[in-house]
Parts: sequence; C-alpha cells; structure tokens
Amino acid sequence: MAPTLDKVNGLSLRAAARPRAFVGVTGPDAASYLERMLSNEVETLELRGSCEALLLTPKARVIATVTVWRRGQDDFLLLTEPELGDRLHSSTLVLGADVPDSAIPNIDYGVPAYEAIDAAAPDGAEAISADELEVLRIRAATPRMGAEIDDRVLPAEAGLTERAVSFTKGCYPGQEPVARLHYRGHVNRRLRVLAVDGDVEPGGEITYEDKVVGRVTSAANGHALAYVRTEVPEDARLSVGGVSVRLGG
Repeated sequence: MAPTLDKVNGLSLRAAARPRAFVGVTGPDAASYLERMLSNEVETLELRGSCEALLLTPKARVIATVTVWRRGQDDFLLLTEPELGDRLHSSTLVLGADVPDSAIPNIDYGVPAYEAIDAAAPDGAEAISADELEVLRIRAATPRMGAEIDDRVLPAEAGLTERAVSFTKGCYPGQEPVARLHYRGHVNRRLRVLAVDGDVEPGGEITYEDKVVGRVTSAANGHALAYVRTEVPEDARLSVGGVSVRLGG
C-alpha cells in the first residue's frame, strides 16, 4: 500500500524541484494532432486539464511517457523526463496540498501532489530529498524511463495502460497491438512492488523454487520494483542473490 502523508516524516506539505523536459504544441490543429499521436484522450481535455499519455512505436514500444497539460484552447504543454527532450526546465513538485488552478496533478508518488511550472516552493514547505522521492515512486509502482521502461517493455507490463491509455479514442501509433493485448491476450510478466530484507541491485535476478522468474529494476530503502512472472503466487518465497524478497511491499 502506498504511504500516507502522515507517514512521510509527519509533514503535510513538502516540495522539491523536479527536472523536466517540456515540449509546447500550439495552433488550431494542436488538439487533433496530439489526439492522433498519443495514447490518451486529448481533444476532450478541459482548459487547464491534464492527462497522462504515451508516445509509442507502431509495435507499441514506449518512446516517451508524457503528461499533457492544456494551457489554452489551442495551447498544450507536454512534460516528460529530462533525457527525452532537448529543453530542460524545472517544475516544483509539492506533496500534500490541493491542486491549484495553475498546477498539474501528479500521481507518480502515491500521495496527493501537484507540479507547478517555473514556480517557487510554497512558504513553509520542507524540502524532499531525491532518495525520499525514489522510495515514494517505488512504493507507488510508478515506472521510470531507463529503469522500468525500455524497448523491451510493453505498456501493459509496466501498468501504463491503466493510467495513460484510452481504449475508446481514435487511432494512434501502436494502438492495434495495445488493444489486441488488452482484449484478446495477456502479459506474461508485470511490474510489481517488492519488500526486500536486505540490499538488492537493479538487474538482479529473482528466483522462485530455483527458477528465474523476474528481474529487479529499481531499489531503495527496503523496497524494490521488479518485473515478475504472472504465475508466481502472491505468497511466494522469493530470492534475489540470497536476499529474501516478497511481493506487495
């Protein structure tokens, strides 16, 4: 279960600068263009509304994860990870507050949060360390490009279809394999949160009954993210290099 705010050092308001790459899309055809290119509904976004979406290859491999923010009727801002864009800016990530009109809701950390573009942290907000954010991200099962997401991963395996894909919108690159897997198939592995009784490293193999059933992708402070075979029982006794781990951390 994701941590509640009263478990994050007992503080109700915390903030951090978050590096971001921004891409602006403007003009009378901006909404229809993004609707054709991205995996989620864009044309129906309300003014100042936002959604998560994916830019995919025709074979449904993830090129980029983006947050789409409708700043105006024909003005959109796409936020993505720093390494995925040419222009690097910072947003202020705030945990534990209602979302202001000029900010974007953020669900990456399992607690109420928002991002404000080029804004200072609110008065009285305590700084959040990168290590603390990483623990929250892992416990919230939020995949990150370069760790949980690469050209070997399908959106459904990473839990991205639930948060960034519309199955009722029109065509976009990668739609056919995404829809086919959703309606007719199943994935063989899924991104899972693990509780770890020791130290493990990304890339570590997960074993169950002497068989490799997954690999660790991120780890921090007794928690890890990993791709695990779907047939592994929820109460399975797992190991990573001799370190005991369990599902549902």
